[in-house]
Amino acid sequence: MDPHLLRTFAAVARLASFSAAARELGYTQSAVSQHIAALEADLGTGLLTRRPVAPTPAGHRLLEHTAPLLLRIDAARADVRRLAAAPPGRLTLAASPLAVGPALLAALPATGVELRVVPPAAVPAAVATGGCDLGLTDGTAAPSDPLRLPDVAPLAVTGVAEEPLAVLLPAGHPFAGRAALRLDDLADARWLDAPHVGLAPPAAARTTPALRYDGTDLYALCSLAAAGHGLALLPRRVAEAAAARAAGAAVPLAGTRLVHRTELITPRTPAPAAAALAARLTAPA
Repeated sequence: MDPHLLRTFAAVARLASFSAAARELGYTQSAVSQHIAALEADLGTGLLTRRPVAPTPAGHRLLEHTAPLLLRIDAARADVRRLAAAPPGRLTLAASPLAVGPALLAALPATGVELRVVPPAAVPAAVATGGCDLGLTDGTAAPSDPLRLPDVAPLAVTGVAEEPLAVLLPAGHPFAGRAALRLDDLADARWLDAPHVGLAPPAAARTTPALRYDGTDLYALCSLAAAGHGLALLPRRVAEAAAARAAGAAVPLAGTRLVHRTELITPRTPAPAAAALAARLTAPA
C-alpha cells in the first residue's frame, strides 16, 4: 500500500470530507478522490461511503492499521536521517508532566536544551519520528518492571527513577488524616480523569470518574484535587508538595506493589548532545 494513499484516506476519514482533506493536504479534490479510488482498487473493497463520508467496516479495520503504519514510516525516515548527519540546532527533550522531576532537573545543562512537556503517550512517537532528540515518560508499574510503551520504532528504553505513590485529596476529606490508604479504602472514590498529566488510578479503585481535565498543567490538576473535584494519584513527593501549597492532604498508598516509574527513551543512534544528557540521566545517584 502506498503511504501517500494511506495518509489521504486517514485525512478523509478523520475530517469526513473529501474537500476538507484536499485543503489540509494541499491537493485538489479530484486528486483526493483518485487516491481513495486507487486504494480501494488495491484492496478490492470499498473503504468509504460517499454520502455521508464515513468509513465502511473495511475502512474501520484499515484505520486500525493506518496510524501505526504511518508512524513507523516516519520513524524509519527519522532514524536514517540521524545516521546521515547529527541534527542541527538545540537539543530537544520531550517529557511528560510527572517525568519533570529531580533526576531531570539535576541533569539538565544550563543552556542548549528545549524542553517540551507533552502527554505521556506522545513521548515515544516524538522521539521515534525525530521531533525530539530524547524523551522521558512515566506511569505506574511494579518495582523494576518496565512501562508498557507502544512499539512505534526500535528505541532504547532505560529506567531512570521509581518513587512511592500517594493520593492527593482535599484537607476536609474523611481520609485526610489517615497514615496510609489501601485500594480497598478507595473502591468507591471519585477520581479525576486527567489522561494527559496524572496517573490512572489502579484498576481496583477505578470505579467513579469525576471531573475530566484535558490539560498538561500539573499545578491545575493538583488544585482541582485539593479543591475536592476528585482524587488524584501522584508520586508521593509531588502529592506532598501540592498538599502543602494548595491546602490539601497527601496520603501514601499502601498495600500495593505499584510505584511511579520514569523511563528514558532514546533513538538507537542519538546525537552526541543527546547521548551526553542520557548518560547524566541514567547515571547512578
